[in-house]
Amino acid sequence: MANRFGNLHIDPVQSANGHESDSSDSSHDSEMDDDDDCSSESSNSSHGEEEDESESEEEVEEEPESDEEQEVRPPLSPTSAANRSLNILRKRVKASKKSMPPKQVQRIQEEERQKQQVAEIQSKQEKEPHHHAKESEKEAVVLLADQSSEVKRANFAVRTLWTLIMIGGFFACFAAGPLFVILLVVLVQGLVYKEVIYLANVPSREKKLPWSRTTNWYFLFSTNYFFYGESLIHYFQHVVFVDAFLLPLATHHRFISFTLYVIGFVFFVANLKKGHYRFQFSQFAWTHMTLLLVVCQSHFIINNIFEGLIWFFLPASLVITNDIWAYIFGFFFGKTPLIKLSPKKTVEGFVGGWIMTIVFGMLFATLFLQFPYMICPVKDLRASAFSGLTCDPNPVFVPVKHYLTPWMASLARHLGMRNNFVMIAPLQWHVIIMACFASLIAPFGGFFASGFKRAFKIKDFGHSIPGHGGITDRMDCQFLMGLFSYMYYQSFIRSSTLSVGSVLQTAIYNLNGPQQMELFDHMR
Repeated sequence: MANRFGNLHIDPVQSANGHESDSSDSSHDSEMDDDDDCSSESSNSSHGEEEDESESEEEVEEEPESDEEQEVRPPLSPTSAANRSLNILRKRVKASKKSMPPKQVQRIQEEERQKQQVAEIQSKQEKEPHHHAKESEKEAVVLLADQSSEVKRANFAVRTLWTLIMIGGFFACFAAGPLFVILLVVLVQGLVYKEVIYLANVPSREKKLPWSRTTNWYFLFSTNYFFYGESLIHYFQHVVFVDAFLLPLATHHRFISFTLYVIGFVFFVANLKKGHYRFQFSQFAWTHMTLLLVVCQSHFIINNIFEGLIWFFLPASLVITNDIWAYIFGFFFGKTPLIKLSPKKTVEGFVGGWIMTIVFGMLFATLFLQFPYMICPVKDLRASAFSGLTCDPNPVFVPVKHYLTPWMASLARHLGMRNNFVMIAPLQWHVIIMACFASLIAPFGGFFASGFKRAFKIKDFGHSIPGHGGITDRMDCQFLMGLFSYMYYQSFIRSSTLSVGSVLQTAIYNLNGPQQMELFDHMR
């Protein structure tokens, strides 16, 4: 018996193949073939000399099945045949345990476990094609142009309604004054931060980590204090440097901001919990990444507001225009997918949105030039669209005479124009570049957000806006566009002029008390 079971080195796949091949040549019944194949496949290949001894031993056979059961039984797959051979091996081991040495029993049990693992791997491999097929069915994307007419009408109606609501609220805040526009930006920033941080807070609640949400919101507060303080000090120097209460806060603003951050840092380190270090540090990195991508960029958007409402309204309207026209062109003509990260975006919508954004950008620029409320820098947060603001306009807003070439002048006369020149403000040239960025580059902020959502297997960041998803789904392109507008304005448009605030700041920072009094006497 020891030699008999010592030869049972059965490979599940070989056993299955041997079962199928030998059953056609054997003259015995199917049940005896199964038993003989399980032993003869391995013994013939590696233990030919011991075959005679194994045949002389008493075999443990299964109860023969009836002819009806054999006819009904379906053909065995490689995995089921392997499992069948393992069952036979278990029965033989069980029947001969008493007469076998303990070491040999242990060796056979180990071989049995290995064969069971092989059978499980084969079973998983058989199920994998079905699993991948299901995933491909789930990931099947229907383009807007290929949807049924009822679904298209319903989606179009919901999306259009809430687009109009958002545009109406945007114009209401805009007319109310720069203070309300700034509050709108801060509100949107907080909602976006909440939606992004929520993805990280879910596992924190599951792990029951203390003060996780509190730490996130504290870092948001300290970061906002630094960035918005910098903006207020820079654009309202004539106020903060002559106020007894605001002067020390403005003078030591950066040190105060650093102290606030260090407090949050120490608080985070003090709440590190054993067994969760890696997770907590990943949360720390997650929070700072969100602050960089959301809070830092919204800070530049608010700086655009202080430079003049047009530098906030024009970039935002270009992104909204591109989004609307890209949706319309993709809705009616979209057939060619643009990028895998956002499978419903089409080449037709991308190109159509680009062309229409340039056209509407030129119209917006021409219209906004007529209103001082749009082009004047913000000096009073209490101002509104009905305050009657006036200022010396930036040269970029002043139309310049451009003479037409002879053939263009001839074409203009055929179109009814009498002059051989046109008046074009430099802003109208700049808006073409901004429209191209809003159409060709800013959408990649949306693609970035799409990849982000795919990484976390979510469709939208939230459901606060029907037909649009969450706030983040609408603002993903606006942050990148706002940052570009600030950099472009500071590099190519801003005129460097000396202001009263900058003179006061220089006097306070660089002159001592007697020197300041001397300057005051001279000015008086």
